Amino acid sequence: MTQTSENVTWLTQEAYNKLKEELAYLTGPARTEISAKIAAAREEGDLRENGGYHAAKEEQGKQELRVRQLTQLLESAKVGEAPAADGAVAPGMVVTIAFDGDEDDTLTFLLASREYASSDIETYSPQSPLGSGVIGHKVGEDAEYELPNGKMASVKILKAEPYNG
Repeated sequence: MTQTSENVTWLTQEAYNKLKEELAYLTGPARTEISAKIAAAREEGDLRENGGYHAAKEEQGKQELRVRQLTQLLESAKVGEAPAADGAVAPGMVVTIAFDGDEDDTLTFLLASREYASSDIETYSPQSPLGSGVIGHKVGEDAEYELPNGKMASVKILKAEPYNG
């Protein structure tokens, strides 16, 4: 998965390849498709009231933003290995915690950058208060992190396994 330090984003080879494929698609076939949509909408006439044209231009803007994000991410990427399954919390792992040691009040999440966010599992950034609070702790240990109100919260690490998604 990823671990971000100030100017470097660590990626597994699989994640790097996936992002490179997305970039290749966006700078190739996707650009051709959106250009065709814009051209077709432009031929419909008055651009001021042409909803299809404005929608296509907005879609093009979003695509180009994603191209810039991917380019920047890949330029600063270092390829490494997936985290070891040694029970220590690290980016790229699925972590289950219990709040205040209450094993009925648990949360399972992927500790990774937003590039890996999916609807399958909640994702927390390693830089988030919870993420940075649990990194390095082992299964069975307690960890603390600061809440937005400035108070400290305690969690117990129940599971930490490499993400296979």
